[in-house]
Amino acid sequence: MSRLPERAAPVHPAGLRSGLFWRTFFLIAFLIAASMAAWVASFRVVERTPRGEQIAAQVSSIVTITRAALLHSAPELRRELLFDLESTQGIRIYSREAEDVTDAMPDTDLMNVIEANVRRLLGQDTQFAGEVNDLRGFWVSFRIDDDDYWLMMDRDRIESTSGIQWIGWVTVTLVLSLLGAVFISRLINQPLARLSSAARAMARGLPPAPLPDRGPTEIREANQSFNQMVQDLNQIESDRAVILAGISHDLRTPIARMLLEVEMAKLPEDARNGMQSDLAQMEAIIGQFLDYARPAETAAYGNFDLSALLQKMTEEAARLSDLKINSSIDPALSVTGNPTDVGRVIGNLIENARRYGKTPDSGVAELDISAIRDGRLIRLEIADHGSGLPEEEIPHLMRPFTRMDTARTHANGAGLGLAIVDRVVQRHHGRLEIKNRETGGLAVRVWLKAARVTSR
Repeated sequence: MSRLPERAAPVHPAGLRSGLFWRTFFLIAFLIAASMAAWVASFRVVERTPRGEQIAAQVSSIVTITRAALLHSAPELRRELLFDLESTQGIRIYSREAEDVTDAMPDTDLMNVIEANVRRLLGQDTQFAGEVNDLRGFWVSFRIDDDDYWLMMDRDRIESTSGIQWIGWVTVTLVLSLLGAVFISRLINQPLARLSSAARAMARGLPPAPLPDRGPTEIREANQSFNQMVQDLNQIESDRAVILAGISHDLRTPIARMLLEVEMAKLPEDARNGMQSDLAQMEAIIGQFLDYARPAETAAYGNFDLSALLQKMTEEAARLSDLKINSSIDPALSVTGNPTDVGRVIGNLIENARRYGKTPDSGVAELDISAIRDGRLIRLEIADHGSGLPEEEIPHLMRPFTRMDTARTHANGAGLGLAIVDRVVQRHHGRLEIKNRETGGLAVRVWLKAARVTSR
């Protein structure tokens, strides 16, 4: 079975906003996170040596001053001095014994810099410990005469910023940066969303509001170009309406006059019938041209009873034409659209089937017309019992001025019937499908949006 290619669905504004918004947001967020990670790593590397040298200088000064204070203080005042150092400066002095149980300081880059600089200032025999006799701190050895001592300080004085503090600072900075990324993304995407909304309104036949003439140069120029395009299209639409009115008046009036003259002229019967047939064909061609070029009347869209319209048109077609119609129409099928345009679709499909879908045995067109609800859509089908068409020719039926077989070249019309149907269905945001029937003949299916039922 060959199907006509389905048209791509229009892009919804939410899809545009979510896709482009989140893409921009994540790109900015990734850039901020990568920049912050690089900055933190660079800062810690660059800051390590100066910070280590500064801490080493402070430790060396404390050890030197403490040793000098102990060395030059009176023996009876040393206990009071040691108490004062512990209570005010957090510095404790212990005798260094051979049996002391020590634990080394953490092996970090910063600690290696501190130890190297302290040894350079105090001597290479200076020892360090992170814990002595189960007492945790920053321990540095020094000597007064022949006696060895430990100087212990709180480790907070020499340890760098903890990982928890870094995580807190990074988290606060990252949250603020992400909020800024959201604002920047919205600022970037808002003009595009506005432009997309205006373009979608045009696609539905609605007049879009003029886009604002402000913002960056690129956005302002794009909005100006779009506004100018809307004005040009409105002018073209207005000119086309004038041209169609002129064609309808200037061509149909002389045709009507010619029909009257042929009727009143003393002509042979065969000549009169031939001329009348030619003029009727010209009238039909002009009507098809006007139907194809007529703009969409979206203002006339509304809910109407498709079942009643279809029933009326099938009865009228069966009464006026040599047709056999089998109908199966569900009652109270309501759709949204222009009833005149939908009626034109039904009329063109019935007329097309009457002309080209004749049953080979009887020479009379037999149509099966049905209309049912298909979910949120209404499916209308008009099928004949004719010979059908080659599968490879079906996709070309929608082209204007196309007639697929030899018999059609002798029929009235300009080959615009199905092109008109396709255009009207598109305007109603419906779908059209043409296929050969397994039992013989051609089936045309049209899906239209069912009208929404409002509850009171």
